[in-house]
Amino acid sequence: MFGNKKDNKVEDLTKEQNKIAQGTTFKGDIDSQGSFRIEGKVEGNITTAGKVVVGKTGYVEGSIQCEYADFEGKFSGEITVNSTLTLKSSAIIEGNVVTEKLAIEPGAVFNATCKMKGAVKSLNDEKSRQQQTRKKEQTA
Repeated sequence: MFGNKKDNKVEDLTKEQNKIAQGTTFKGDIDSQGSFRIEGKVEGNITTAGKVVVGKTGYVEGSIQCEYADFEGKFSGEITVNSTLTLKSSAIIEGNVVTEKLAIEPGAVFNATCKMKGAVKSLNDEKSRQQQTRKKEQTA
């Protein structure tokens, strides 16, 4: 009677956006299917299948696991981005980063160790090929 029937369709929750406003401090872990916009401070871990946007006044201390991330604010900790991590000129990043693609605007501060997902695989493949070639040369 009062329910909203949608023909049993599964909604794409990654399009939903959560917001932590400027002046708000959140302490704890967040696990969500929806995206996040952070203008306040988060002390904890964020896990989402969506996108994380940290605005100029935003600060995250902890870990983030997400599909995409855009930073204008500050981050300290460990971040894993399945696709693209974008750092705007006002971004300050410290810690450990794992991503597939990285875009950094001039002026951004990036004091982090970084692993590129696709590059790690191809570098390991190249090392294996070089080792096999050396073994063949030594036995010949």
